[in-house]
This record gives sequence, structure tokens and C-alpha cells, in this order.
Amino acid sequence: MQPDPAAAVVLFSGGQDSTTCLAWALRQYRRVEAVTIDYGQRHRVELECARAIAERCGVPHRILPCDSFTALGGNSLVSEEVVRDGVRQDTGLPNTFVPGRNLIFLCLVAAYAWQRSIANLVTGVCQTDFSGYPDCRQTTMDALQAALRAGMDWPFTIHTPLMFLTKADSVRLAVDLDALPLLALSHTCYNGSRPPCGTCPACLLRAKGFAEAGIADPLTASPIR
Repeated sequence: MQPDPAAAVVLFSGGQDSTTCLAWALRQYRRVEAVTIDYGQRHRVELECARAIAERCGVPHRILPCDSFTALGGNSLVSEEVVRDGVRQDTGLPNTFVPGRNLIFLCLVAAYAWQRSIANLVTGVCQTDFSGYPDCRQTTMDALQAALRAGMDWPFTIHTPLMFLTKADSVRLAVDLDALPLLALSHTCYNGSRPPCGTCPACLLRAKGFAEAGIADPLTASPIR
């Protein structure tokens, strides 16, 4: 079995960053598939947005279940805990941090890709403008890539197009990729609001990026579809 060099799988949440990465992958590869993880996130709108964007792009889209994070709890994305600014005193991390999430998600995506002779994995993690999550760092991705290669005996490459971009840079990249219409369908809000609440850390970071890029956010500038 040999990997298809013209194929990639995108870890796809339906958010701003993964949508930009999906558009990037479509420019880079002839064959692109998207995988969304249903990890029991309390805001199911993410799954709906992911479906809509994948359908708009015409890419195969698979939703994989992974409900252990709900059983573990301990953060505001899978429980009723209120999203808060700042970090926890005990961990030094935001209460939106889901420990192990990106690691497990990429392992699932890699298993999906392996079965389809795909070695290119694309994810929207970023260590420049991010929420303080240690699983968004380049060192984490390098270590995980090595583990996936060894554990599945397959030449995986984890592509991180946004890793060293600011949020404004990622907005400019989306413009270059003609991805703004897709971003109008995306979801970012930690409070699950659509239209977005505009006050949670994710909404504020997104708004800051568009403002610094001097571009109107299509999600807030046009009616929700």
C-alpha cells in the first residue's frame, strides 16, 4: 500500500480556522476529505456548520463519535460550566481547554486516513494567536507526527497552515483562498450563539483578527444562513 500524494484529510470543526484550512487543502490537493469529531460538545451547532461547509465545498465528510470527553468533564465545552476569561489558578489554562483533545482527534483522523491510503493530515492549530492551549504548539505537532508514523508505520505529515500566523494573517489567507463565503457559514462562539455572542474569548479573537486585517467578517456582516 502506497499513500496518495495528491490526497489529504482535514480535521474539520466548522470553525474559522479549520474552514480556512479546508480551503487551503482544496488548493493543495486533488482529493480532500473532511473529518469532524463529535466529542459531546454542548454546542451542536458546530456539527451543523461543518456539514454545511463540507457540502458547499463538495468534499466527503465524516462525523466520528468520541464521547469520552463528556464523561471526563472538567471544562466549559463539554459541561454546563460557564466560559470565563483568563485562566484557572490551578492549571494556568483557560476553562475552555479540553485536555488531550487535539491529540486524540488527530489519532482518529490518522486512523481514518490510513484506511484510505492518505498520509497528509491538515489541522488549524496555531501557536501565535491562540487560547493558551499546549496542544496547539508546533512542538506538540512534531511529537505527535513522529508517534503516528511509528505507531501506524505510515508516512504521515501533519500540515499546520496557520501555525505561525496571527488571526489577522489567517483572515488575509482566507481572502487569498476565496474562502470568505465559507467563513459566513462557520461557527466560532464559545457560547454556541448564532449570531455570535461577540463577548466570549473566541468571538473577541475572531473580531480582533478581522478588524486588524481591515476586512468585514462575513458571519456578522450578512444574515445567518
